[in-house]
Amino acid sequence: MTQIRTITLTTIAMLAFAANSLLTRQALGEGAIDAASFGALRVVSGAVMLAIILALRGNRQPGQGGWRAALGLIAYIVGFSFAYLSLAAGTGALILFGVVQLTMFGAALRSGERFGMGSWAGLALALGGLVYLMAPGIDAPDPFGAVLMVIAGIGWGIYSLLGRAATDALAATARNFLLATPVLLLLAVVFVGQAHLTAWGAILAILSGALASGCGYVVWYAALRGLSAGKAGIVQLTVPVIAALGGAIFLSEPLTQRLLIASIITLGGVALVLVQRNRV
Repeated sequence: MTQIRTITLTTIAMLAFAANSLLTRQALGEGAIDAASFGALRVVSGAVMLAIILALRGNRQPGQGGWRAALGLIAYIVGFSFAYLSLAAGTGALILFGVVQLTMFGAALRSGERFGMGSWAGLALALGGLVYLMAPGIDAPDPFGAVLMVIAGIGWGIYSLLGRAATDALAATARNFLLATPVLLLLAVVFVGQAHLTAWGAILAILSGALASGCGYVVWYAALRGLSAGKAGIVQLTVPVIAALGGAIFLSEPLTQRLLIASIITLGGVALVLVQRNRV
């Protein structure tokens, strides 16, 4: 794979991941759809798109998946959807990304990996940045929304860790989306009393599931062939930044001083850990 192709695919994937935050926040912030319906439509459209891609690739059915991975995916989608009822796009993306990385670093420590002083300093910075972001104050994010996004981040971190063992990541992702579908549909039924669905809200949910999620994962898996593990982690640092800028440009969300400072501290800390681990 040429370097230009890798850069192109990586850029598209990062834009797609950031678009999930923007699409979700736009749909829920405008009240175009309720959170449960958004999550259900997102996972259904994602499952359909992934099934189509697999069929075009020659796979007759999704690959091996598991309920543990599916539960991680469910926790991510539910937490993500309900959190964006109150969180700005950039704030939500920063919490999500920070918690995902901390979850994966925690798993590495549990497995016996040793961190040097530089890595520990980076972990402390990343955690401190998130604590600063969510600390009480006039421009602090909604506490309940922040907690829900933390749950989403833990779910996605666990899902990512389990996905490393998959021999065919794309097929396994399709299988996990399929397993998550009935649970998300059941959740929509449970919250039917709060259901509010407009055509625009449905379109945003489908775009999030089919394009930003389904196609986004396909592009990302293709990009990973040309990226080392360290580079793959570092390039994901751009997602919260893109989401924050996109929120300011397209959703007229303010770039608060708290968000800017927290982003520098958190992403800087994560980058320090990734660089230190990549040297080992």
